[in-house]
Amino acid sequence: MRRVQRNTSGVKLMTYLDELKEKLTRPASFQYDAIDLFAGCGGLALGFEACGIRTSGYEMESDYANTYSLNLNGPCKRKRLDLGEEYSPAQIVIGGPPCQPFSVGGKQLGLQDPRDGFPIFVEAIKKVDPDIWMFENVRGLLYRNKRYFEEILARLKELNYVVEYRLLNAVGFGVPQNRERLVVVGHRGDFQFPKETSARVTAGEALGELAVSIPNDAKFLTARMDEYVANYEKASKCVTPRDLHLDRPARTLTCRNLAGATGDMHRLRLPDGRRRRITVREAARLQSFPDWFEFSGTETSQYYQVGNAVPPLFAYAIACSVVEYLKSDHRFSNSEIMHRNLPVQPELFAMESRGG
Repeated sequence: MRRVQRNTSGVKLMTYLDELKEKLTRPASFQYDAIDLFAGCGGLALGFEACGIRTSGYEMESDYANTYSLNLNGPCKRKRLDLGEEYSPAQIVIGGPPCQPFSVGGKQLGLQDPRDGFPIFVEAIKKVDPDIWMFENVRGLLYRNKRYFEEILARLKELNYVVEYRLLNAVGFGVPQNRERLVVVGHRGDFQFPKETSARVTAGEALGELAVSIPNDAKFLTARMDEYVANYEKASKCVTPRDLHLDRPARTLTCRNLAGATGDMHRLRLPDGRRRRITVREAARLQSFPDWFEFSGTETSQYYQVGNAVPPLFAYAIACSVVEYLKSDHRFSNSEIMHRNLPVQPELFAMESRGG
C-alpha cells in the first residue's frame, strides 16, 4: 500500500509522506505577507507559508483559530468578520468565503444566505489593494448561483484586476482525493495557474500501515449499521461499495461523512471483514496535512476542520504560482487590464446542463 520505492533504474522514489515533509515545511523567513480571510484551520495558509508567504488569519470558530495558531507562524484573530473591518497592508489576500450558500449539496441560497462572506471579501480587496488575491470555493458557485458569481466577478474587476478562474481537482496536485474546487485569482500581470499532473496518489499510499491497523480509539460499524449500509447500497443500486478503496484516490472528504456514524464513503474494511471509520489523523492524511499538524477541539470539531479545509498540497501549488507572479516585474497598464477582462467564461457553466 506504499508507493514503489525504486524505479527501473534503481533510483529511490519519494513516498507520499516524504513529499509532505519536503514541501510542507515552514521556512525560517518569509518574502511576502498575506491576509487570510475565513481562514478555517489553516490548510490554505500552510501551503502559502511553505512557499515563503507569511499569513495572518481571520477566523470566527475558536477551535479552528486555535488550530491555526498552534501550527502556523502567522497569527489568527478569532473574530467574526463584518463590513468595516480594517486590515494591515499586504501584497496578497487569500481566503475561502463561506461556501455553504453555494454548495451543490446545500440549499444554494447564495446572496440571500446570511453566511455569505463575499461582500466582506470584496471590501477587503478594495481596502488592502493587494498585488494579487485569490479565493477558493465549491463548484456550486457555477450552478444555480452563477448570476451572483458573475456579479462578484464584475465587482472585483471594477477594482482594476484581471480576474480569472479555473475548476481544479486537488487530485492532480498530489492530494490522494478527488476534490474539485473553483479557484479565482485577481492580478495585474502574467499570472499562470498551476498545471495538474496525470500522476495519482491512492488512499492506500497515503495511509500506509494505518489502513490495516486498529487504533485504540477505533470506531467499528455495528451489525445494525452494516445492515443499514447494505440496504442503502442496494436501494441506490451502488456498483461500487461506499467504502474507502485503497487502490485509488479517495472520494471528496466532507464534514458530514467524516463525522457521521457510518463514515459514509470513508470507512475502512479490514482483512477480517469488519469496517471502521477513519480517524482524524487518517482523514488529515487524505487531505494532505503532514502528521505534525495538530488539531484542537473535540473529535467532531476536528473532523469538521479537516473536512472544511483546503488541502495544503493543493494550496502549495497555487502559492508557488503566486510567488512566481510576484517575482516578475511585468504589470499591465489600466487599459491592458480592461482589455484582458473578457466576458465571463461560459464553458464552465455548460457543466450544469451536462449534470457535472
